[in-house]
Amino acid sequence: MPTQQKITPCLWVEKDAKAVAQYYLSIFKDGNLKDYRQFKNPPEFGGQEFDTAVLELAGVEFSILAAGPLFQFNEAVSFVINTKDQAETDYYWEALTSNGGEEGVCGWCKDKFGLSWQIVPVEYFDLIHNADPVVREKALRNTFKMKKLILSELK
Repeated sequence: MPTQQKITPCLWVEKDAKAVAQYYLSIFKDGNLKDYRQFKNPPEFGGQEFDTAVLELAGVEFSILAAGPLFQFNEAVSFVINTKDQAETDYYWEALTSNGGEEGVCGWCKDKFGLSWQIVPVEYFDLIHNADPVVREKALRNTFKMKKLILSELK
């Protein structure tokens, strides 16, 4: 089934595209696995096996290619999760940093595969774009002191 999405991020992982897809689907409850395939390269291309998965998370389609350790994630590419409130911020932060993930600063973290995420309550943007310079400065100053963004401390 073709996608309606014009650009689809492809996440290259070392192995087991299906397990990677299931990990993300366990975090993003509104997601679904759209496709899973196993392949084998022809002998003239090494003959290795690899697998792919296509999943949808929060309305965005992702492709997962599990084709060996040739490439690793780094912070040059990341995804932002815009959350509705502190509870949703806390949920994604915990889900992504637990089980091998790691906390960063200013709302950034990495999941257990090393993929970078920034988890940002949408109200944060109201604070840093506020017409009142005192509100703006407090929010920005406090951002740099935090790992997970905490709205009550940004206000």
